[in-house]
Amino acid sequence: MSWEKVVLITRKTRLEALIERFNTRGQAKFYLEHAGADYADYAQEDDAYRAALDRTRRAVELGLKVHVVERGLVPTVNFGLGDLVVCVGQDGLVANCAKYAGEQPIVAVNPEPARFDGVLLPFRPEGVRPALEGVLAGRARLRRVTLAEARLNDGQRLLAFNDLFIGARTHVSARYRLSAAGRREAQSSSGLIVSTGAGSTGWLSSVFNMAAGVARLAGGTPGSGLTWDWSERKLAYVVREPFASRHSGAGLAAGWLGAGERMTIESQMPSSGVIFSDGVESDFLEFNAGAIAEIGIAERQACLVA
Repeated sequence: MSWEKVVLITRKTRLEALIERFNTRGQAKFYLEHAGADYADYAQEDDAYRAALDRTRRAVELGLKVHVVERGLVPTVNFGLGDLVVCVGQDGLVANCAKYAGEQPIVAVNPEPARFDGVLLPFRPEGVRPALEGVLAGRARLRRVTLAEARLNDGQRLLAFNDLFIGARTHVSARYRLSAAGRREAQSSSGLIVSTGAGSTGWLSSVFNMAAGVARLAGGTPGSGLTWDWSERKLAYVVREPFASRHSGAGLAAGWLGAGERMTIESQMPSSGVIFSDGVESDFLEFNAGAIAEIGIAERQACLVA
């Protein structure tokens, strides 16, 4: 492999976003203090991030080109086969980048371990250079991550590192026809979640927490949640709050999708239907009446440097 450049992915801190909104740091501080928020916490996070980013920026100087990209621009980047990707931020930044980086290796950096658990962030800035050198030398340990894919009948598609959401952008009921496991059912619900192994401890786990609480209330025995290896070629889907009526069912409330298996969802929503991934609502596919989504395992996997 001929490596050509390092793509350094950054994110805005909370304070930086507020300064953009209110024009100056002083006005941002005034807003936070009058809202009862702790400005010092925002400032500490910003300082820690900038320091970590500066150390990382120096660590990636390996004689390759360095291209710095802010998180919001990641969907516009055309990642090449010669790119090494370095993410400095929270876990969500890694999930967001992995959808677009192809199978390029990703070195994920935790800028402040005291603040962020960093399940997807194994490196500190001082570990970036050895990690990149390991990739360049072909001796890095790589972790493959199965991705989910939504593909529409008009050719658009969206990948997910953790999970896909299919439903309505508002709190109104989502209406659609679901086909899975040889069965077909009209449903009205709060939408579907399709989870990868990497996402099984995230949004999917909250669904099981809710189900366990309802089971306890009803005097039943709560079930356990689901987790599986990140690289395993299978997805789980759950329907949130399916409503059973004369016109909608709840028989297909949950299930598995294995390698080569597909689930089809036909929208019956005149407007406000969406498909988004990994909690990023601003990056979505419209899913209104006439749209048909095919959900399954993506052909490629994400590649994290471990």
